[in-house]
Amino acid sequence: MLRSLWRSIDRFSVQHFQYVINELRKIKVVDEHNRELVMNLLQSVVEIVTYGDRQDPHIFECFMERQVLADFVRILKISQESKIDGPLLQYLSIMIQNMDSEHAIFYCFSNGYMNNIILHPYKFDGGDLAPYYVSFLRAISNKINKDTLCLLVNVQGDAVVSFPLYTEALRFAQHEEKMIQTAIRALVLNIYNVSDDMVYQFISTPPVSEYFSDLVRRLSNLCFCLDDFVYDKGKMDAQKRRDGVILEADKIADELHYFKDILSVGEPRLTRLVTENLLNGLVFPLLFSFMASKNKNGSDLSAITSLYIISCLLQVVGGRSMINNVAGVILYHILNLNVRIPSEGNASDVHDDVKTFSKCLNEVERVICYDPESNGSESINVTYLGAHWEGFMSSFNINSSNSEICSKRSGIFAFVFCEDQSLLLASIFLLLILTESKDLDCLLSSMSGLSEKEDEMLQTDDTSISKSVDESIFIRFMPEILNALLNVLAFQQPLSIMMLWNAGWCLQKLLNFHREGLNGDNLLLFTFLNNLPNIKIHYLCWSLLFTTNPPMVKHLHILLGKGWLMQ
Repeated sequence: MLRSLWRSIDRFSVQHFQYVINELRKIKVVDEHNRELVMNLLQSVVEIVTYGDRQDPHIFECFMERQVLADFVRILKISQESKIDGPLLQYLSIMIQNMDSEHAIFYCFSNGYMNNIILHPYKFDGGDLAPYYVSFLRAISNKINKDTLCLLVNVQGDAVVSFPLYTEALRFAQHEEKMIQTAIRALVLNIYNVSDDMVYQFISTPPVSEYFSDLVRRLSNLCFCLDDFVYDKGKMDAQKRRDGVILEADKIADELHYFKDILSVGEPRLTRLVTENLLNGLVFPLLFSFMASKNKNGSDLSAITSLYIISCLLQVVGGRSMINNVAGVILYHILNLNVRIPSEGNASDVHDDVKTFSKCLNEVERVICYDPESNGSESINVTYLGAHWEGFMSSFNINSSNSEICSKRSGIFAFVFCEDQSLLLASIFLLLILTESKDLDCLLSSMSGLSEKEDEMLQTDDTSISKSVDESIFIRFMPEILNALLNVLAFQQPLSIMMLWNAGWCLQKLLNFHREGLNGDNLLLFTFLNNLPNIKIHYLCWSLLFTTNPPMVKHLHILLGKGWLMQ
């Protein structure tokens, strides 16, 4: 008899669980005096329910019959400055994370319990409550699927009118703590990957859809922060400036990878929404700003930073819409110049060429203004492009008296032929990213003159466009571009290893497109390179070593014969 009185209580029995529930329901107010007791009771509930979900179905049946989650909601409402909400959210997160059965998850998400807890008026006063709250939201998002997501939204008719899990999470999207930002982005991606049509409609409708414009605005602000370090006027030491550039560049890369993650969901509405915001909020303003003027002017980003951002965006985010819109804007003024300034020759032939090329320009405008990923069914809303296109084109001040000079001074070629070596390399790098992209429209690829598919003809209404017209865009400037790159390697002042590597990489890529080898001026630079430091010879030989251009193999053998590679 005495032994039975001292027998230990089975903490994971239905009887003990009912006892804990009864004790919890005796609580009428939560304050500093009973805070520890309430915390212990909540912890016991979570431990027993987690055990019951895996080991004893009777425990979970009791959990549902007694509607214990309603007590969690009640405890939140009766707490008075007791700071019980943080531990309560933590216990709930643990319980949800450890639930295995779909039946248990379905019940917990039913009856509006989770939405009531999500929408409780918490006081986020800079303490540790925000991490607990966000962790709770993320735990819920980890368990949602097509069957349970409908339990967390409020629907009227055929439309979602509220989605607390998503909208409350977005309040922390720009939080100063990196861990909270990361958790919110993981939560958002969990929701996107469920692929619910009504939820997608809710997400893509204002004001909820402003989340995407806020993301682009944040990215734009980071670009300006990077630009401040790039164009620091001696206000900080070199190492601090270098660390700042690296830090801001890493932040920008993180943002771009998040955009890529959203696009990887593959939902057309999301893809269109993200693409529109990136184009209208960042890409077109950057392109129009740095292509209209190569100087840092007022609030605009500098050209070197703009080129860097666009290049990173194309490499990380990519996509047919992004690639073709950037290529269309960059190439358009050169193509337009070819139409307005016909080459010398027979007047009738020129008229025919211009007429045919005008059709190509119309096709370029179609590529820019429509989303290639939607097969023409839905257009990208390029509002910024429509509002600024005319002013952008007029800023080039094309002079028909000298087409060659105008081509070099307009748009991207203003940087390819400038004296600033950083701008030269960055602009060539951007062109190569575009031309090497598999997503580049065949029309733009052929017109660039740098396409490896040289035998492909332009697919327009008139297929008689000759290859000579295509080559007039880039190929006619190839000797000057190669000469500019060789001049970078021949520069007398010391250059960074990265600049040398980029120069060698660009040289190697361009030589694969250029089948005619180097001209006389380029070969003179080779003679001059005999006196260069070994490191520059190394990068030059490296660039030639990987080229498939037959004439360049000969030049490489010359360098090897002089023993430069062995020095």
